[in-house]
Amino acid sequence: MLIPMSDRDINRFKVLQDVRERRLRQIDAADILNISPRQVRRLLSQLSQHGASSLTHAARGRPSNRRYPDAFRAEVLSIIRGQYADFSPTFACEKLTEQHNLVLSVETLRQWMIADGLWVPHSQRQPRIYQPRYRRDCLGELVQIDGSHHDWFEGRSPKCCLLVYIDDATGRLMNLRFSETESAFDYMVATREYIEQHGKPVALYSDKHSIFRVNQEHSKQVGLTQFGRVLDELGVELICANSSQAKGRVERANKTLQDRLVKEMRLQGIDTIEQANSWLPYFINDFNHRFARPAHYPKDLHRRVRETAEELDDSFAWHETRKLSKSLTFQYDKVLYLIEDTEKNTRLASEVVKILDYPDGRIAVQYGDRKLAFKTFDKLAKIDQTQVVDNKRLGKVLRFAQEKQEEFE
Repeated sequence: MLIPMSDRDINRFKVLQDVRERRLRQIDAADILNISPRQVRRLLSQLSQHGASSLTHAARGRPSNRRYPDAFRAEVLSIIRGQYADFSPTFACEKLTEQHNLVLSVETLRQWMIADGLWVPHSQRQPRIYQPRYRRDCLGELVQIDGSHHDWFEGRSPKCCLLVYIDDATGRLMNLRFSETESAFDYMVATREYIEQHGKPVALYSDKHSIFRVNQEHSKQVGLTQFGRVLDELGVELICANSSQAKGRVERANKTLQDRLVKEMRLQGIDTIEQANSWLPYFINDFNHRFARPAHYPKDLHRRVRETAEELDDSFAWHETRKLSKSLTFQYDKVLYLIEDTEKNTRLASEVVKILDYPDGRIAVQYGDRKLAFKTFDKLAKIDQTQVVDNKRLGKVLRFAQEKQEEFE
């Protein structure tokens, strides 16, 4: 069987041929090939006796002594075709070991599956094409929102999050707000600032963060989050992008802000979130003057806010439901609440009431359209370790724990 020579073998043959024709000394050939002069003489002897084919490795072209038997390979591929055809090599290897007691390496199985057409390596897959999308036609038709986590104050304050609202049609920054975390409460506060200043947009365009979208895995249905409920009550559509490229306008704006906004705050001597939020309107006006562009059509699709301030307070609160006990009590956020015992309230035993948890920390209890008076019995002092913390307050609790650890150290 004729064994092809590799580039290394061809280069070695040329050097040895120069030595045979006395154009090169043996010691110089040893330096070029990075071998000893004795090895050069041995190769010259092989070349003279057996020709150029003697320079190739004797094991080249032969199957490995550690190769799996063909019957074993056929058995493995047969099982994969029948039960794990859509499994990745790593996952399929795990199942072969666990379910069938067939042990082999993941890389070997990957090469077998590639050769058998059961797996396509990522390097050979067709790249996904993200075609550019035209801008919307009018201001307020689509507003892209996102949270950008960054060291905005360059170490002068802890890292925080900037909530960005940018209009798709014009590229205008509609609202910016710094917050300690990216939570539903922070988006509620920022969205209320937006609609009070500009009105209600037609739709908000976000990613698939749990603030905007709830997936019920078993039923394959999309639930409504607290922020989604707020927009639903206001009549604002919430659209979730399928990829980060789809909402590229706000992603590119985040990069620009991480460059320009950081430097501007350094020049202004801004060191805290409170100072930054007070100064941001001036930055927004300057940014829009430089980078915003006119919409295709001059019509503004923002709608006027018709809800009263009290109705907006109730909409932008965290809503939960609780069932009253026979003694007109319920528990919420580790606190026991007692509904005022009046003649009208005595009929509410075992009824479900709505809890309104406002961003400023206030609590209201509502039954139908009526607010109920209540008293509190605080149980926080009785809970130290393994306390239960709602997701909406997790960021603040972690920051408090970090401060306590720093004091302890």
